[in-house]
Order: sequence, then C-alpha cells, then structure tokens
Amino acid sequence: MKTIKDSVHDYIEVEGVARDLLDSAAVQRLRHVKQLGTVTLVYPSANHTRFEHSLGVYHLANRALDHLGIEGQQAERVRAAALLHDVGHGPYSHNIEELIHRHTGKYHDEVHDLLGSGRVARILTEHGLNPDRVADMVAGDGELGQLVSGELDVDRMDYLARDAHHTGVPYGTIDHGRLVRELRFVDGDLVLAEGNVQTAESLLLARALMNPVVYAHHVARIAKGMLRRGTERLLAATDVTPDRLRRMDDKDLLVALRSNDATATYGERLSYRDLYKRAVWAEMDAVPDELLDAPHGTVRDLEDEIAADAAVDPEHVILDVPDRPEMTETSSRVIVGGQVRRLEDQSTLVQALQAAQRDQWRLGVYAPADVRERVGDAAVRVLGLDLEEPLVSDVRPGIHATLDEFQ
Repeated sequence: MKTIKDSVHDYIEVEGVARDLLDSAAVQRLRHVKQLGTVTLVYPSANHTRFEHSLGVYHLANRALDHLGIEGQQAERVRAAALLHDVGHGPYSHNIEELIHRHTGKYHDEVHDLLGSGRVARILTEHGLNPDRVADMVAGDGELGQLVSGELDVDRMDYLARDAHHTGVPYGTIDHGRLVRELRFVDGDLVLAEGNVQTAESLLLARALMNPVVYAHHVARIAKGMLRRGTERLLAATDVTPDRLRRMDDKDLLVALRSNDATATYGERLSYRDLYKRAVWAEMDAVPDELLDAPHGTVRDLEDEIAADAAVDPEHVILDVPDRPEMTETSSRVIVGGQVRRLEDQSTLVQALQAAQRDQWRLGVYAPADVRERVGDAAVRVLGLDLEEPLVSDVRPGIHATLDEFQ
C-alpha cells in the first residue's frame, strides 16, 4: 500500500491494482496536464493536475464501494477505472478536444486503445481484470460504471471540490462525504437515498455557480480561443499530426507553439498572458438563432468577414460561440417517499438554475487591444447582433461590473 497526502482529501491510501497502475506512464503523464487548462491564467493557484484529480476520484470511488458493500474483483475494476478515467485526455484538458475531434473523429484518445495494450493492459491482466471491461466502465457502461461516469459520479464530486479549493472560489464547495455515503443502487440506477433532495441540489448549485466564475470566465475563454487558433495553425503549417497532438502534455504543446514560426506569436502571448480582449460580449437574446448552432466552417467564414470589414488580419479575430447551456445533473435521481424521482421533477430550484444558465450565456468576439473597437463594430454588422454598442469600456451592455470583469 502507498499513502499519498492530498490537498483535498488529506491522506489517500492506494493499494491493489491502483497501486501498480500509479507509476505507469499513462497515469504519470497526467502530472503534466492541468485540470483547468487556461483557467490558471485567471486564478494563479489553479495549477492542480489531472493526476491529483485522478487520485481523488479513486479515493471517493473507494469510499463509495465501502458504503455500498461492493468487494472483490468488481470493486477492483471500479478502482482501476476511477484511477484511469482521464488517461485519454490531450493537452490542456478539454480546451482543444473539438479541434482533435474534427481531425480524428474522437475528442481524445480512445481509452479502449490505451488500456488494451502495453503496461496498463499487463497490470490489469495480472490482477485478473479484463482491460475492455475496465474501459467500458470508464465510459460509464454498466451499473457500476455510473460511479465513474454518470450524473452522480465521483468524478464530478472530486473536481468540484478540488477546483474550488485550488481557485479559492467557495461556490464549488460540496459535502462530498455525505454524497458518497448516501449513494444507493435501485433497479440498476445509482440514486441518492431518502431525504437527499437538497444534497442533490447542492451538487447542481455548485456546478451552476462555478461555471461563470471559473469554467467559463471570459479570460479563460479568450485564452482557450487563442490556444485553439494556434493549435489549428500548428497542424496546418508543421509536421505535427493530430495523433501526436493528442498525446502531448501541456508543456509539449506550448513549446511546439513557441518553436514554430507559424505559431510563435500565439505561443508567446499564451506564455506571457498577453491575451486578446473582448470586442463583443453578447447575450443570447442579441444573437440570431442561426448563429447559435453554426458549424466550425461557418464560424471561420464569419471571422474572415469580420476581419475584412474591420480591415485587420484574419488571425486577429476570434469568434467564440459556446454550446447552448445544459445541466446534465438535473437528471440525477433521488428517493422521495419511497419512489425514485428525477431531480428536475422534484426540485423547484432546477428551473431557476436553468434560467440563470441561459442568462449567463455569452457570445464573444476577441481581438488584440489596439483593434478591438474596430473589430467590435464590424462584428455587430456582420453577425447581425442586436446590440446598441459592442463595447462600453471593458464592460458590456447588460453586465454589471464586478471584480472578475477586470482580471
């Protein structure tokens, strides 16, 4: 057994198959992939990694298994899946997954491929575990797979608590101890026991509050847009392949960006936080419906049109259209009056949070500081946005100035 001191869960004891997997290259690589990607440019202390998070998920899975009374090979399979659940992630976590998907048809490396051969497969096999079944569990398949990937999974419980801790933002603080203790299986579904509607709501509320303040902070979104643009050029102008890209870690990608003439500007700007600024920050009601679901090719064409209208280099315009807001946590299940019910059918808080998510949604157009006003004016014309002004100082119409507006 190995004991590891963790910033969130105190001491984590790692044994069995997880202990042997811990020092594999697939798991150790996660030390070099930050959990929150570009969010570290907003919150300097948010330097925690996918490795730390994976340990936390393993720890919470272990506790859940104890409370559920699950032992033997079934439990070992869950522990392995919990520790390995993030090994497929590329550099900067989720930030460039859409780009990887456009080139490979996959958002990240297939866990089945990574677990099916090499050292990880040997370790699993030595412990009597089928690598394919572990990979299925990582994907959330089967009853016990819900513990690793589902509406009430231990993955979500750890990252909310860990992200709140390392950013210093209190909104993600949750009672993960109670959440783990109150998990039950009813007819194959993972649910929360009687009397836990508020417990389920706390998970939902934490996610809803962390989204605008941390995960979708405008500075993180701008840096993400620049990272994607630079990585697109890296694939187009160098010998870096999509397969090589998705096996890089954060440092590999940043060095690659800085080392190539076609992408050096992006690499240097990201390295030294010399970021683009918001030229437009538009609420959903101000955006034409057809733009909300525009494919990548259409978005790039619109960026070129905006650049031409503003008479700037096309590389100086980034159009950021987020996905429509959704809250998968609302489908989590709780026992109420002896019956299993979906949270969205039981909680009056759900509708309010769904409305709040829609209100928080913003379309962004980003450009270097010296041309952002021109780009903002052009973007309003080209996109047909219903805005009185694209830019008011650094605070957009409909948004009250807060401290995080100026980070």
